[in-house]
Amino acid sequence: MNKYGPKAQKEVEKTMEEFKEGKLKSGRSGQKVTDRKQAVAIGLSQARKKGAKVPKQK
Repeated sequence: MNKYGPKAQKEVEKTMEEFKEGKLKSGRSGQKVTDRKQAVAIGLSQARKKGAKVPKQK
């Protein structure tokens, strides 16, 4: 059973591609993201905003 819905998986996939290319920037500061876990968290956050099936943040 998947933890996240297909919409959320696509969003995280897009975010990870940006991270690998070195184009992913964090929120307000706009600094380049260098941590893989942070990149996944950003993808999940974006998916939440779009209404995808993602568990609530702890």
